[in-house]
Amino acid sequence: MHFKSVAIIGRYQDSGLDAPLRALATTLQQVGCQVLVEADTARFSGITELPTLSYEEIGTQADLAVIMGGDGTMIGAARKLANYDVPLIGINHGRLGFITDIPLNNANEALLSVIAGNYQAEERSLLEGRIVRDGQILHSGIALNDIVINRAGRGGLIELRVELDGIFMHRQRADGVIVSTPTGSTAYALAANGPLLHPSLNALLLVPVAPQTLSNRPVVVPDSSTLSLTITTLGRVETGASVHFDMQAWSDCQAGDRIDIRRAQHTVRFIHPEGYSFFSTLRQKLDWNRMPADENE
Repeated sequence: MHFKSVAIIGRYQDSGLDAPLRALATTLQQVGCQVLVEADTARFSGITELPTLSYEEIGTQADLAVIMGGDGTMIGAARKLANYDVPLIGINHGRLGFITDIPLNNANEALLSVIAGNYQAEERSLLEGRIVRDGQILHSGIALNDIVINRAGRGGLIELRVELDGIFMHRQRADGVIVSTPTGSTAYALAANGPLLHPSLNALLLVPVAPQTLSNRPVVVPDSSTLSLTITTLGRVETGASVHFDMQAWSDCQAGDRIDIRRAQHTVRFIHPEGYSFFSTLRQKLDWNRMPADENE
C-alpha cells in the first residue's frame, strides 16, 4: 500500500456531499487505509464517526489528501498544505474541474488503483507575492492559480509600472493585471484571453484585463524572475487597487504601493490515475472540436 493514512477534504457547502464522502471513506477503509477527515468538512457534513484533523495535523500525519469538490476546494487545500509536501488528488464535484480531474462516478475505482500504486505524480508551482509600501511589507501570501491586481471601485482605470528583475518593461493601464502560474492559465487568465501553458513549464504569465491599449498583450517570462508592479497615477486618474491571492483579497492598496511576485519556494504535488493527460483534460473541459476518430481517446 502506497498511502496508508488518507485525509478527506470536501466542499462542505454542497448539500448531499456527506453520502459520497462516507462512501469514499468506506472504500478506503476496506483496503486498510486509516481515514481522516478535515475538521470543517466533518463539522458541516455531519461526519463525526471518523477522526477529524486540522489542516496542520493533516500536513504532519497524512500520506495523501483526497479533495472532493471543485477546483476552488483544491486550490484552498493546496495553499494550506503546500508547506507539508502532502500529495493531493482531486475528485470533481464541481463544474469545470481542471485540477479536480477524476469524475465522481469513477472515484472509487480510480482511488483503489492509486492506493495500489498505479498513479502519475507531478509538481505544480506556486506564486509568492508581497505588497510593499515605503519599504514595509504590508501583506504577503501564496497562490496556486494567480495573483490579480484590480482597480478599486468602478471608476477609472488602474495604471501599473511593470518591471522584471528591476528592468522596466512597460506601463499598463487596464482594469487589472493577472500574474498566473501555468496551472492558473486555465483559470482567470484564460477568460482574459491569455495563452494556455503546459503545467510542467517553468514560467510566469502576465495578462492584462481589458487594457486601454490593444497592443498590450499577454507576456510569458521565466519563473526564476521577480515581477514588480507599482501602482501609479496618470492625468486625472487616481485610483487604488485590491490584490487577490487565489481570490483571497487584500483591499487597502494605494498609489505608490509595489507588488512583488515570484515563484514560491514550495510546490504542490498532484496525484493522477495512470493514463492522465493534460491535453485530454483540455479537450473535455474546453469542449474542443473532435473528429469521429477521437471519440475513444
